[in-house]
Parts: sequence; structure tokens; C-alpha cells
Amino acid sequence: MPPGLRLVQKVSATRAFGRIAPHFIPAMDRTVHRLTRGRVLLSARMLPGVVLTARGAKSGLPRRTPLACMPEEEAGAWVLIGSNFGRPGHPAWTANLLAHPDAEVSWRGADIPVRARLLAGAEREAVWAAALAFWPPYAAYQARIDREIRLFRLERRAEGVPQTRAADHRGDPPPG
Repeated sequence: MPPGLRLVQKVSATRAFGRIAPHFIPAMDRTVHRLTRGRVLLSARMLPGVVLTARGAKSGLPRRTPLACMPEEEAGAWVLIGSNFGRPGHPAWTANLLAHPDAEVSWRGADIPVRARLLAGAEREAVWAAALAFWPPYAAYQARIDREIRLFRLERRAEGVPQTRAADHRGDPPPG
């Protein structure tokens, strides 16, 4: 375990951190990410991170959000945890992915097209257990709120082949 990691985990599990962090961590990450042309996310010093670009659920405009992630290296996928630092509402990026699952992540300086899938049932439970082992403060976040924290798996998709929600096809399978 890297030096100081336990202290960071304890601090990040506090309510005070949950109130303050959303106001400075994302802005700091976006700035550093832009200045380093996608090579550095400061928050990734403790947790791996991506910058998610997804269309806004209502506006349809691109929204860039730096997020901690749980990489699934063998599968070439990433799990995103909608903890919102243990605050009551779901983070906006989760609504964006529900409305527009085709997105892009910046991972280690590379822009990768992905498709997001909300996890449910036994699959969600298995991933949640892995997420708690990966970053124990998620348990404190879940204990503070009534909503179930949303988990998404982002899987690579072929570039230039946009996929749409199955509902947009009125029952037809997605193109592919």
C-alpha cells in the first residue's frame, strides 16, 4: 500500500470531504489533464482515473468529467462508481450515460470510444464487492445515503460505429 493511502482513505470517507471535494477535485483534475494533454490526473495518484466525455442527458452537449475508475485490465474495460462522494443525489454523469451510453474515456493519454452499461443484479453485487476491496471508503459513502450507488461498466467499442439505445430501434437489435 503506498505511503499515506490509509490516511487518504480515512479522510475521503468523512462527511466534510464529501461536502468539499466535489468543488475542487474535478476542477483541479480537468485543468491538469488539459495542461498535460491527457497524460496526468492528479487524483489518479491514489486511484486510477479517466476523463469521461459523454453527451449531456438534456442538452446533448459533450460533458467532460474526471472520475476515479476501477480498471478491468484483462477485459479492456473500466468500472465507474457513481458515489458522488456520498452525497444524496446521483451524479449528473450517470444520467448522461443512461441517456447516451456511447461515450469516450481519456485513459493514460489515449482517447478510447466506449459503451456504458448500468450494472444490476448479481453482476452488480460482484462488482460492488470488488469496488469495496479496491477503495473501502465507498462503504461509508453508501451508508450515508438512501439511494443505491450506480455502477457502470465501460467497454471498448469500434470507432466510427455509433450505437444507440435499444429503445431507439423499437425492439430491433442495435446495428453492429
